[in-house]
Amino acid sequence: MNESKQRVIAYIDGSNLYFGMVDAGLKYCKWLDVKKLMEGFLDSGQSLVAVKFFTSRLTHDVAKEARQATYLDALELSGVDLIFGSYHSKTIECYQCNHKWVTPTEKMTDVNLATHLLMDAHLDAYDVAFVVSGDTDFTPCVEAVNESFASKSVVMLFPPLRENETLEEEARSSQLITKEKLIECQFPMKLVGKDGIELQKPAGW
Repeated sequence: MNESKQRVIAYIDGSNLYFGMVDAGLKYCKWLDVKKLMEGFLDSGQSLVAVKFFTSRLTHDVAKEARQATYLDALELSGVDLIFGSYHSKTIECYQCNHKWVTPTEKMTDVNLATHLLMDAHLDAYDVAFVVSGDTDFTPCVEAVNESFASKSVVMLFPPLRENETLEEEARSSQLITKEKLIECQFPMKLVGKDGIELQKPAGW
């Protein structure tokens, strides 16, 4: 009798992935099918049981809000679970010229991801966790899972330009998400969404 496959849940830090691609000059990869991307990292003894995408809805730019909304609809259509934080205004001051400006700051996304990673381990929802991020803040929860749950593994999948030695040391293993994988895992230009509504790749993506 064949042994059951290892259950894999993927946890995507949406902001870290997005800015990793942008900083690497891969803006044309934004229309990314993250579920397909995660399936590409599975081995023959593993099965992807869930993909959780952690992000916040934009509130400060109408055009960006519309593009993001279209993309989130595409992710949801593909079977990805969306978990939202929020944006809050933060005042920044230049101490050289005393100029002040307000910028949106993402809140709760990292905490949400860490909480789900630990909670799902406690509930025995996965055998292997793929964590897509290069944010050092996740080091304690990665360490906690690997130390407290001997039968489970956290694998780090680093976005472009987001490799992190600290996380690499704590994870069971790690890989870099390459340009080639990102190009291979794009949604079609058009998708048929809920109620037959067409989702089209945003202009400029």
